[in-house]
Amino acid sequence: MKKVTPKVWDVVVVGGGPAGMMAAAQAAARGRAVLLLEKNQKLGKKLLITGGGRCNVTNNKPEVRTMLTQYKSGGKFLFSAFAQFAVDETIEFFTTRNLPLKEENEGRLFPETEKAESVWRVLVEGLQQSGVTVKSGSTVTRIMKDKLTGNFVITLKQGEVFEARACVVATGGTSHPETGSTGEGFKWLENFGHTVVENNFALVPLALADAWAKKLGGVTLRDIKLTVTADGKKESSHLGKLLFTHFGVSGPTILNLSREIGELLTHSRVTLLLDLFPKLDNGALREKLQNLLTTESNKKIKNILGQLIPAALVGPILGLAEIDAEMPNHSVRRDERLKLVQLLKAIPLQVKGLLGADKAVISAGGVKLEEINFKTMESRLVPGLYLVGDILNIDRPSGGYSLQLCWTTGFVAGTNI
Repeated sequence: MKKVTPKVWDVVVVGGGPAGMMAAAQAAARGRAVLLLEKNQKLGKKLLITGGGRCNVTNNKPEVRTMLTQYKSGGKFLFSAFAQFAVDETIEFFTTRNLPLKEENEGRLFPETEKAESVWRVLVEGLQQSGVTVKSGSTVTRIMKDKLTGNFVITLKQGEVFEARACVVATGGTSHPETGSTGEGFKWLENFGHTVVENNFALVPLALADAWAKKLGGVTLRDIKLTVTADGKKESSHLGKLLFTHFGVSGPTILNLSREIGELLTHSRVTLLLDLFPKLDNGALREKLQNLLTTESNKKIKNILGQLIPAALVGPILGLAEIDAEMPNHSVRRDERLKLVQLLKAIPLQVKGLLGADKAVISAGGVKLEEINFKTMESRLVPGLYLVGDILNIDRPSGGYSLQLCWTTGFVAGTNI
């Protein structure tokens, strides 16, 4: 049966990311004539790179109130949306579409295929099955509302114009601009009278000033503790995982600290203290090191330290401790042992700054939450305008919380249009 293009669409969704695809499919499943406009040639470009290409679908916190604590001050706004579609519904959505999930560290849920493309395929198939019309390579330049008809008028860069009774804006924030998230949605919404909280980068890696650390690109440290200090004063401590990169450090723990560190950098010198042995106090670690030096007394210290720490760290650690790597273990002095233990418990990492939008996992900022009806995701200022996903001013950590926000807000908008 040939698909007929209506003169006035029931719904036009602007933005083919996860929230937009979810909203479009749900609206079409309810019999709405839906047009999905995507500026890239392919839908879900950013989705395909999430979780290192593995796609962290959500976080296994099925109790809604517990889940919402992760969204900080935004959590109080989200309850009515999550009451309609939360973690359990997300798991069911994907597993009933032949995409089983598996749980990893800190509740992160990934597809068993370990491929973001598997998640993408479920969404694309959902669009096809529900009858959504997808128009890719479509850059929207303006969204306005016709005062006479009350319909939305969406204009493309190519000159095409579409009219719709309802419009869903799912253009995301400003993280990973190479995927199309360049923030133009905020300009349209400001023109409609919405308040847009200044956008900045919430989850970003850190650049370090330490030359030695930049030589460790690719080295991952698990079960470590990081203490954040500002001008030598302790601010906070966190357990987790760290990844060295060619510019500094990244990984879930670093990403979740980046906003705090960004604020501290505006007025202080920030240093991270890396504890490689958070389960051992200094005394226990000193005894462990002494036993190793005694047992292997005739070997060189550079050859036995790798039994305690990753081999790639041996050279840098001995350099920081000012200990000759060629020194035999029986010649290591007491003061050198103490210095080495202190270092293993608090390796200083000098923070140079935050990486930019091209490295951000998400961006913070967006439309003021008081201006949204979260029972439907409809604007309180503009009837028929629905706002979903990263365009909302909701802060959250890494770990599946961003995509859950997309699934939830997209579903709620799509089922209430």
